[in-house]
Amino acid sequence: MINGTFGVEDALLFEIELIASDGSGLEIESMFDTGFSGWLAINDQDIDDFGWIYIDQEDMRTAQGTSSFDIYVGKIKLMVRNMISLYM
Repeated sequence: MINGTFGVEDALLFEIELIASDGSGLEIESMFDTGFSGWLAINDQDIDDFGWIYIDQEDMRTAQGTSSFDIYVGKIKLMVRNMISLYM
């Protein structure tokens, strides 16, 4: 089970840790998205510091319409009660 809190407009918020290419981590608060596409959206200015590998660009439909997104390979750590999972 993931521990989280409810934020503005009842959005479910929980912590994940972004893992940089040098192994260092940064804990951030993320929002659970019931329309999850399998991708984690991160601002460009934040992604540069992680040293993640760029692989492609893909057009995706969002609530604001279709947008182009750069796709990177990176790691996150998801803190789940009694378990820590590392995803790539």
